[in-house]
Amino acid sequence: MSLVPQPEPLLDRQQLIHAWLENILPSQPFALAPASADASFRRYFRASFEDGTTRIIMDAPPSHEDCRPFLHVAELFRAAGAHVPQVFAQDLDQGFLLLSDLGNTTYLSALTPDNASTLYADALGTLAAIQQTSRPGALPEYDRAHLLREMMLFPDWYVARHKEATLSNAEMADLLQVFEHILSVNLAEPKVFVHRDYHSRNLMLSAPNPGVLDFQDAVYGPLTYDLASLFKDAYIHWPEEQTLDWLVRYWEAARHIGLPVRADFSELHRDYEFMGAQRHLKVLGIFARLYHRDGKDGYLKDMPLVLHYLRRTCQRYRELRPLLKLLDRLDPEEVQIGYTF
Repeated sequence: MSLVPQPEPLLDRQQLIHAWLENILPSQPFALAPASADASFRRYFRASFEDGTTRIIMDAPPSHEDCRPFLHVAELFRAAGAHVPQVFAQDLDQGFLLLSDLGNTTYLSALTPDNASTLYADALGTLAAIQQTSRPGALPEYDRAHLLREMMLFPDWYVARHKEATLSNAEMADLLQVFEHILSVNLAEPKVFVHRDYHSRNLMLSAPNPGVLDFQDAVYGPLTYDLASLFKDAYIHWPEEQTLDWLVRYWEAARHIGLPVRADFSELHRDYEFMGAQRHLKVLGIFARLYHRDGKDGYLKDMPLVLHYLRRTCQRYRELRPLLKLLDRLDPEEVQIGYTF
C-alpha cells in the first residue's frame, strides 16, 4: 500500500476541467483526450475544437503541484527566444492552465541518424539563447544541498530499495567521498539558467524548432547540466564520438557569443562528465522510487542505459573508482547498450 498522498481521481479532475473550459470558452464545443503525463502528479489533456484548433490543459492538482513556477520560467524562457507554450488562461486555485499545443512529435520519436545533427543544432541554439539571458536571483539556486540531496536518492532508493543491498560502513564512506569529488567539480562550474530535463522527451519537433516543455523545475546552476541531459539522454543513445562532436560545436559557438564556458575544451568536458555522474545517480534513484513507491514501472527499462553512462564515466576518473567498484558489486553483468534511434 502506497504511503504517498494520491491526487484526486482522474474522472473527477476531468469533470472539473470540462466545467472550467465551458466557463472560459462558452459556445465553443470541444472534445477532451489525454495528451501525456509525467513523473509527477501533473497530467495533460488535449482539447480539440470544431474549427480544428487544439489546446493543451495542464492539470496540476494544487495539493501536490504549483503552477506558478511554470508560469515564471515560461516567461523567462520566452523572453530568451525559446519556443515555449503560450498561456491563454489560468486557474491557480484549481491547478489548471490552458496552453498552446506544440504538437505530439517529440525529439525522441523524430530523431534519426540522418536528421540528428540538424535537430540537435536547433536544440543547442535554444539552449544557448536561454543561457545568454541568465542572471542570479531569477531562479532558485542549484546549490550544494540540492545537488547532494539528489545524489542521496541513489543509496536510499536504488541501492537499498531496488537492489535490496546494504552498504558497509566503508562502502558508505567511500560513496560519500565520491559525492564530495562530484560536488567539488559541479559547484566550480560557471552558472546559468538550467532547464534540468532538457532531453528528447521534452523537446518537440515544431516551428520554430524545438518546442520546449517541462521546464517548471528550472534553476540557476552548473552550465553543463543541460548538456549532460541532452547528450547522455536516458531514453536514446548515440555513439560517443558523435556526442563529443556536438559538444565541441556547442563549446565553439558558446565562446563566440560570450557564454561563460571554459577556455579549454578538456575542462568543459570534465565538467560535463562529472555533471552527468551527478545526474545519473539522481536518475537511478528517481526511477527506482517511481517504481517502488509510485507503482510506475515504465522507467525500469531505461535503467541499463543510465548505468552504462555512469559506469563509463567512473572508468575514466580515479576519484570515481569506488563508485565503479560498488556498481560492479550491485550489477556484475552490465547490459550491452546498442544504438537506439
